[in-house]
Amino acid sequence: MRRILDRYIFREIAWTWLGVTMVLLLILLTQQFARILGDVAKGRLPKEAAFEVIGLSAAQYMTIIIPIGLFLAIMLALGRLYRDSEMPAMMACRVGPGGIYRPLTWLLVPLAGIVAWLSIDLGPRTLQAVDRIGAEARRAADLASIEPGRFTEVGPDDAVVYGERILDDGSMENVFLQRRIGDGVVEVVVAERGEQVESDDPDVRYLVLWDGRRYEGVPGTNQFRVVEFAEHGIPYQLPSLDPSDPTPRAMSFVSLLGASSLEAVAELHWRIGIPIATVILAILAVPLSRTQPRAGRYGRIAIGLLVFIIYLNMLSAARAWIEQGVTPQALGLWWVHGVMLLLALMLLAVQSSMHRRLFR
Repeated sequence: MRRILDRYIFREIAWTWLGVTMVLLLILLTQQFARILGDVAKGRLPKEAAFEVIGLSAAQYMTIIIPIGLFLAIMLALGRLYRDSEMPAMMACRVGPGGIYRPLTWLLVPLAGIVAWLSIDLGPRTLQAVDRIGAEARRAADLASIEPGRFTEVGPDDAVVYGERILDDGSMENVFLQRRIGDGVVEVVVAERGEQVESDDPDVRYLVLWDGRRYEGVPGTNQFRVVEFAEHGIPYQLPSLDPSDPTPRAMSFVSLLGASSLEAVAELHWRIGIPIATVILAILAVPLSRTQPRAGRYGRIAIGLLVFIIYLNMLSAARAWIEQGVTPQALGLWWVHGVMLLLALMLLAVQSSMHRRLFR
């Protein structure tokens, strides 16, 4: 009898989790697809890399989708059992709250392992891959990708380039360029023609302008230098494919262990905390799913979502406090997990006491 009930509970939770996860992933990927299409239209991403970026984004989303999907699946599946009076019948067969965790563990353990792998290893590598695709697209972009009659940012220095017309050979006519060159100094160049030229350094390109004038100075003052030229080359640095100082989100787990910055410490605690939160949410979902027979199936979902939002916001706030140096690094996010685990154990203790009294 126990094995039959275990398989039944496991099947209900597993199929519900699969459905909830697919729906959440589809919603997020739909939004991501619209954003990626915008980046492709603006030339920030090559067309052939669009589906690769979507796939990499799906791997990143799964880090959060799996925990919330499992949490909602447990509440929906057990809520249906309570609503249809199946759970009270199971309790009459000595199936208490502890008996629910046994089949739940069959699903929780592999999912927590997958979340740990996504959070610690695969997630940062997918983020690095997306950044590299974007850097390759920016490096491959040339002046032919600039739309005539529109202002476009070029290079990592956010130089603004405008060309009235783009010729068949890729050069521009009636060119306007503005960029900041340090200490509040702004350089403005207008020229009759311009084109992009490769250099010996693969990380540097030149924007060569002909027959124009250059204005250089600090806005708001009358100290400007004006230079007329027949030919003028302006170098600009291409984005690096392998940045020497990656952000903590893109750093490997081993690199985070050796880093000392507060941002890296906060990221390390966050990656470790995601699989821990998956386990705590699964434990918490069981007592939260308890409803009265013939009550609404979704009656406790609002409460569950509120608990999840509070948990996630507490983790985000604790992470920000680590980055700001407000909380000690050793404390990290552990106090948030401890509070939520204590809440789950308290709810379980109350329900176990009620179950024992009912059985007697």
